[in-house]
Amino acid sequence: MTQQNTPKILIISSDTGGGHKSAAQAIAVGLQRFWHGESVAVRIMKAAEESHRLTDRLVSFYNWILRHKQGWMKYLYWAVNKLRPETHLKSQFEKWCPHIVVSVHPLTQHIFGRILRELNLSDQIPLVTVVTDPCYGFWKGWACDDVSLYLVANEEAKKQLIDYGVSEDRIRISGLPLHPKFREVTEADAQSARKAFGLNPDKFTVFVNAGWVGGGNIPSIFRELVRGELDVQAIFLAGKNEELRLEAEEIAKTAKFPVKVIGYSEDVEKLMQSANVMISKLGGLTTFEALACRLPIIADITTPPMPQEAGTVKLIASRGAGILLKHAIDIVPMIRSLVNDSDKYRKMKVAAGELSVPNSTEQIIREITSLLPMRERSVAA
Repeated sequence: MTQQNTPKILIISSDTGGGHKSAAQAIAVGLQRFWHGESVAVRIMKAAEESHRLTDRLVSFYNWILRHKQGWMKYLYWAVNKLRPETHLKSQFEKWCPHIVVSVHPLTQHIFGRILRELNLSDQIPLVTVVTDPCYGFWKGWACDDVSLYLVANEEAKKQLIDYGVSEDRIRISGLPLHPKFREVTEADAQSARKAFGLNPDKFTVFVNAGWVGGGNIPSIFRELVRGELDVQAIFLAGKNEELRLEAEEIAKTAKFPVKVIGYSEDVEKLMQSANVMISKLGGLTTFEALACRLPIIADITTPPMPQEAGTVKLIASRGAGILLKHAIDIVPMIRSLVNDSDKYRKMKVAAGELSVPNSTEQIIREITSLLPMRERSVAA
């Protein structure tokens, strides 16, 4: 049971993509690890899923849009605004009544902004938004008048919010919220991770990441990869797409090198730490989790990246931490060049490390807890 003076922080998210869930978990773990008071009570709420059965279905629709019709996102925002899911969340909010609300999703900040306004609590309970898209070009939905403080990855993200009309004094640069488990490991640790997946500990390992929902262009890239005459082994992550997992298992049977197919996993950091390179589309948080593991990236741009991902594509390419894959057929020579050119690979790995932001989660926790009422801070100090 929560003590009367224990600071209470509500983190709101949605399972619309793995990045938002990862961000919420990273902040929750960070609060427990970096909060220097006696205790803090943290609760994660999936706002859309827990508010109304229709908004829960819209989450599934969101994930389908990510795979097939990314231009339809504006219609999803319209539907959520029309349903007004905040009417179903008020009672849950009032029962716990946190000291701070932290949103890691552009939908949920609008929902809770309205809740705070309708309960006349906007001046008493800060609404903090941690933007999980790291570069210029992300959705305008991130800009919300109800947000007290924005925490962003870098100057680019700050500039985008300013261009959307957010005042500069409401924005702090903190880096992205990354779980501490995403970190560089020794070669011995990487070998141990490969063995745990039933793979050769000494073989160059390719991690094919289809993401949280699975799909997109990654299956066609995987088909091209397994046709190659390569001295490698591979891990394919299908995410929550069971149909894709089964399809990948069939494709893997034709491979000329060992392939491990995995469905959904809570241990993505182990997959990253076991790999020498990751093939993936450039979701903001996934990219920086890989960089924290010093993992070079082959970025899928066989179709144009979404606007919020385009800046990340430019960043890793310009800094040498990644290679851009424009045509699926190029994946085999691309992998072969990394295997055969150790100097090229070493430079990519160094560049990945240079793009990582140490202590970003700790900085985010400092910014969040600085907004606690002085009474709670002094009691827990």
